[in-house]
Amino acid sequence: KNRFSVSMICILLAAGHDWRLAQDLESDTSGNYTHLKNVPKALLPVAGTNGKKILDLWWEHMKSRKEFERVYLVTNADKYTYFVRWATDRGFPVEDIVNDGTTKGSNRIGSVADVDLALRKKGVTGDIMVVAADMLFSADFDISCVTSYFKRIDGELVMYYEAADEEEKSKRGMVDVDANHHITKFMEKPTGPCNLKYASVVFYCFRKQNLKLITEYLQSHREVNDRSFGKLLSWILQNNKSNLYGMKLLRGAFTLIGQTGLNDYVKYCSRTPSDSVPQQLGSDGSITKRSHARIGLMGNPSDGYNGKTISLTIDNFWAEATIRPSDRLVLTPHPLNDPNSYGSLNDLWQISQKEGYMGGLRLMQATCKKFWEYCSKHGIALASRNFTLSYDTNIPRQVGLAGSSCIVTSVLKCLMHFYGLADEDIPLPLRPNVVLSVEKEELHIAAGLQDRVVQVYEGLVYMDFDKKLMDENGHGNYQRMDSNLAPPLWLAFAVDPSDSGRIHNNVRERWQNGDEEVVAAMQTWGDLAEQCKAALEQKDFPTVANLMNQNFSLRRKIFGDECLGEVNLKMAQIAQKHGSAVKFPGSGGAVVGLCLDATKQQELKEHFEREGFVFVPIQPHFPTGV
Repeated sequence: KNRFSVSMICILLAAGHDWRLAQDLESDTSGNYTHLKNVPKALLPVAGTNGKKILDLWWEHMKSRKEFERVYLVTNADKYTYFVRWATDRGFPVEDIVNDGTTKGSNRIGSVADVDLALRKKGVTGDIMVVAADMLFSADFDISCVTSYFKRIDGELVMYYEAADEEEKSKRGMVDVDANHHITKFMEKPTGPCNLKYASVVFYCFRKQNLKLITEYLQSHREVNDRSFGKLLSWILQNNKSNLYGMKLLRGAFTLIGQTGLNDYVKYCSRTPSDSVPQQLGSDGSITKRSHARIGLMGNPSDGYNGKTISLTIDNFWAEATIRPSDRLVLTPHPLNDPNSYGSLNDLWQISQKEGYMGGLRLMQATCKKFWEYCSKHGIALASRNFTLSYDTNIPRQVGLAGSSCIVTSVLKCLMHFYGLADEDIPLPLRPNVVLSVEKEELHIAAGLQDRVVQVYEGLVYMDFDKKLMDENGHGNYQRMDSNLAPPLWLAFAVDPSDSGRIHNNVRERWQNGDEEVVAAMQTWGDLAEQCKAALEQKDFPTVANLMNQNFSLRRKIFGDECLGEVNLKMAQIAQKHGSAVKFPGSGGAVVGLCLDATKQQELKEHFEREGFVFVPIQPHFPTGV
């Protein structure tokens, strides 16, 4: 039984008259393609498939997915016998072939009329999918993601892709798509200038209640040149007959689109259908993506309270993910962070006591789940490709350097590259929301957007999480700052951060209840971030140092010493003793500081190390070109 709708019908269109290909074959003098003369384009052989035809690939794919109650094939009288012979050989029901009676292009009835003919002859009353049977699709295409998305929307579905620069728009149906995946414009084979970048393919889904639109359109459009699906969809859009949604195909998912010639066939069908996404892989077929730890320079923890912050990614510590193609989807545990073998029960106790039970394996799994959900919800047709995913990190645990979100961000980068998503498919300002959803919605980790924004954008980043901005845009105002504005910071952290404190305490509850002291504190932290931004732009580091101290003092006042923890306060006191500015870079377990006197910084370093802490000068990380 179909998982989505047992009444969904697929109609494969193969009624076109391939005049261009026929002309090329007629004029070819090489003798290499004589056997292809008069063969319908849908029945052309595909190299590397043991003699399979384009239509074989469609039929096998549909049978294996079990998404449809019935599949009908519409052809013309000229090629009908070819398809009957194919059907008897392949086990396709001959009675499910519809002959439209045409014998040449001049008496064709048009693709919309062909579908209408199939609907009437076969008494179809359910949802339908319409597909051009002569399109070659990539080996990793999965039609089930299309049917799944179609069942989520309240309208008709149009498949589209980003047209290559060299494609002739005058031979394509060009579309425009808004942020909510609505088709807002449909231009069928535009003859004049066209600034639309997305092209549609003959691949549509219609709801059963709107099949009547096909009949209505045909009654008012008698000319065959008007009876294309591009013209129908443009009419639906212009007359507000129904909602049109778009689902994006990754570039290369389909080829041989529209009228094609012999050169096109030789280019695509004389080689094995490849994956839809050309990959830039390592020598072992892998892709590795790295993200960096961050320090909260100013304004934190107001990021979770519609405040403003400034953060910096650092080269000292990082996490990376590696993905490679494989037969099955495999998530590889980290040998240190995801142990399942121990030297003794005491060894297990010590590791569990220090590091807890939550390694990176759950982060990878949750990221994969959220990535799939995002693409399904936002109309991105993912290829059916499996992989092996692993991660590595040198970020110290439980010291507030955003180690978890660093792993998630790296995995998300890998998945986007592996599946060929463009930056616009998950826009940069929205990408931190995806990372945050992994931790908050899937793993119930208390977190704000600051860490995810700076790890996605990288470098020195100013962030404004104003509620109005967030509500209207779904994201805040994020600005990368120049790399030469970063002050000379240092970082110190505890080797065993067991006393990191319960940093957030009841502050959120107080804020939600309108506690005046907490609301004012969040506003003040935001103001400090604004002042820090202005000071950095002037490279006024003494002012930055003063603002850091104010940030820390206010945090201590609002959260209290018991909440902050003895070890955290001790690190802050060491810094203050040597005249260095100091604050928390995150939730606890580490402090970040700014010491303007090199001699005092050396004394500071030695003091931290005597007390058993780790001290490192911060090396900022900036993306290329910033």
